[in-house]
Amino acid sequence: MGIPAVVNGRDVEFDGSADMPLLWALRDLLGMTGTKFGCGIGQCGACTVLIDGRPVRSCMVPIGEIDGAVTTIEGISATEEGRRIQKAWLSLEVVQCGYCQCGQIMAASALLARNPNPDDRAIDIAMSGNICRCCTYVRIREAIKEA
Repeated sequence: MGIPAVVNGRDVEFDGSADMPLLWALRDLLGMTGTKFGCGIGQCGACTVLIDGRPVRSCMVPIGEIDGAVTTIEGISATEEGRRIQKAWLSLEVVQCGYCQCGQIMAASALLARNPNPDDRAIDIAMSGNICRCCTYVRIREAIKEA
């Protein structure tokens, strides 16, 4: 018997060990590769997903401890809010290498759901756990404001 969860509004069962990180369950068991592996220790934010609207590092959450509905970049992309954020990302040419961007967009989505008009300080605080190796932080901030 698998471990039940809700991912992007759909009931799923993870056929893995309860201590398997959510990141690997999403990628390897469900084939959802939008969530990226970065550091594996919850420090970079590349693997950010939302659980009940809160940004969490999926590399640090065992599937046996999921405590709410999971939303991934694939799920955000299907929403009006997600499309608005992605459109702002494209219009301001935020992406360089692109590796961190799924996690950045997930964190931005959680911020905008709580605060639709954040100031620079609120953006910086909300996004502080997401590292961009290309240092597009100024464009990320502007894209969040545009979205």
